[in-house]
Amino acid sequence: MMSVLEYANDVDRSIETIFSLCKKLNIDVKDENDLLSDDDIILLDNEIENTEQEDSDDIISEDNNQLEDFEDSYEDELDEVKIVATIKKKKKKNPKKEKNPNDDFAMQKKEMYKHKEKLQSNVNTDDETIVLYTEGMSVADFANVLNKNVAEIIKKLMSLGKIMNLNAVIDFETAEILALEFGKTLKRDTTRDESNFEELEIVDDIKDLVERPPVITIMGHVDHGKTTLLDTIRKTNVVSGEAGGITQHIGAYQIVYKGKPITFIDTPGHAAFTEMRARGASITDIVIIIVAADDGVMPQTKEAIDHAKAAHVPIVVAVNKIDKPEANPERVLTEMSQNGITPDIWGGDNLFVNISAKTGEGIDELLDNLLLIAEMQELKANPNRYASGTVIESKLDKALGVVSTVLIQNGTLRLGDAIVVGNFAGKIRTLKNDKGENLVEAGPSMPVSITGISESPDAGDKFMAFENEKKARTIAEERKLAAKKKSSQTTTSVTLDDLFNRIEAGEKEINVVLKADVKGSEEAVKNSLLKLDVEGIKINVIRSGIGAISESDIVLAAASNAFIIGFNIRPNNKIIEYAKDKNVEIRLYNIIYKVVEEMEAALKGKLEPIYEEKVLGQADVRKLFKFSKVGTIAGCYVTSGIIKRDAKARIIRDSVVIYDGNINSIAREKDQVKEVKQGLECGITIENFNDIKENDIIEAYEIVEVNR
Repeated sequence: MMSVLEYANDVDRSIETIFSLCKKLNIDVKDENDLLSDDDIILLDNEIENTEQEDSDDIISEDNNQLEDFEDSYEDELDEVKIVATIKKKKKKNPKKEKNPNDDFAMQKKEMYKHKEKLQSNVNTDDETIVLYTEGMSVADFANVLNKNVAEIIKKLMSLGKIMNLNAVIDFETAEILALEFGKTLKRDTTRDESNFEELEIVDDIKDLVERPPVITIMGHVDHGKTTLLDTIRKTNVVSGEAGGITQHIGAYQIVYKGKPITFIDTPGHAAFTEMRARGASITDIVIIIVAADDGVMPQTKEAIDHAKAAHVPIVVAVNKIDKPEANPERVLTEMSQNGITPDIWGGDNLFVNISAKTGEGIDELLDNLLLIAEMQELKANPNRYASGTVIESKLDKALGVVSTVLIQNGTLRLGDAIVVGNFAGKIRTLKNDKGENLVEAGPSMPVSITGISESPDAGDKFMAFENEKKARTIAEERKLAAKKKSSQTTTSVTLDDLFNRIEAGEKEINVVLKADVKGSEEAVKNSLLKLDVEGIKINVIRSGIGAISESDIVLAAASNAFIIGFNIRPNNKIIEYAKDKNVEIRLYNIIYKVVEEMEAALKGKLEPIYEEKVLGQADVRKLFKFSKVGTIAGCYVTSGIIKRDAKARIIRDSVVIYDGNINSIAREKDQVKEVKQGLECGITIENFNDIKENDIIEAYEIVEVNR
């Protein structure tokens, strides 16, 4: 889709001409900003082609009439006129039009409109072998999902020893067994909330996955040569356009090396842009930390190390400026190893490459190694679905409106796609690569510049394309409401009280940023935290240092879901407010054992709880009553303790447990009751078990949590 004005510019025709053609073809447009559908565009393209051919034929006809007049008036010059007219005729039939650079793009666009295939939705799976399970679904619901008769499902359940009616709630494990019986794979439905697309679990069919280019982030201290390195790789001059040679924004570029595309993200190195660097690390496959051989490790180099390690991606160290006489690469190896980055030549996991971004020395070796690491990572994506990815940067252009640079992380983004970026919906009006060339579509790992979003999104916002504009607008509205609701609630990135929820969700590593007054205190607190012996949980000090808590510390904590421990230091009001804005908790101490004691108590209280069995009571089965609708009712006498409805129960026969399940119902004198105490009689039914016999013992028990 595009507006009438955009189409007129594309085909180099006046607005009046396009309106005239639209009227002729019964295309309903009234304004130059009205949108033309894909079908409308195809009709107009064909009409313009036909019109051009008719014009050409008219010119040729006119030439032939002139030739006949010449024959009558100028017989002497007949041969010459024939030659001239013939040349002119040939020229009109085969006009040698000067090639317009936009012709190829227009042709690609027309082809896309003519052969616009349906991309896979990011929400619904097309795999017929997969069925989705929703918490609390009934047997009838599950039969519907399987497209089977309810009676057939109940029959299958009975064969598994489970007596359930159509309204009974089916648990995931039972549903999974049933799904396998019918040749299906069961998955939990995590795709119901389309508005929260960051959390969508997108499962791609293996046959759709293809190799994608690696995304490389370049980090390092200011003026250590990051942009010059990228400049050398791109064979362009980016630095000259930057103020003072320092990168002012994140740039994303793609190059092709040995036939393989590689995407680079150039993050600023100055401390003021720490937040941008943290975002850069979150979308990368490999990090290059560039260190000048004449300077060694500097403050921002250490920050880059922290962010790269927190991103859990391979780290390659580019030792730059080795062409300088004062270069000392060995010093870089030593200082980096002291900061937790051990060189591969010393038996570590990190590759070090000596380069000169200025002369180009070592660049090929660096690129070769990047491709090798990417190959080992087996990076893949599915280009056959609607695109999703992340905003790198966004700006407002007076002529174009909001222009956003985005990185496509999965799927294919196409001109005209309906899209949601952050909390705003829009439609892709223009799609350009890093060289400014117009594109019809762009695939995984490609950075592109787009227009069509009404509001400027924030850097780091996620985006996703959808099937149509209506759906995109609906989802954007839902996201706005959710964001408004979330902003009204006070939440923290992580607190000691929040650890239990994170651990329950499967986290076994707690990130901490530590700042202390002196080096001795820093080392003592850090070592005490690392020595904490709490079952199954590791304390990970992602950054430690001396001095005041900085904005950079808060940004790292927010990016890593960590909290900050300050020892013998007090943050100022500005830092406290900044931490609140970033939802980061700061804990302050002045006694080491208090730090350890509070952390240990929090972790122990928040570990996965220990459960043990508690026997409630026993009942002897003395008589059996069988009913077709209910099953077998055991007439019992409670010999000890108490028997509760919904408690767990085991059936003991001759001192052997023959069944372990749940008590379904308890009745006393025709009334349903919640519990029966010792010395009383009652009727008991056991869930999914009818093979009970006289003299069996029903032992009721429950599982209770025990404090560590």
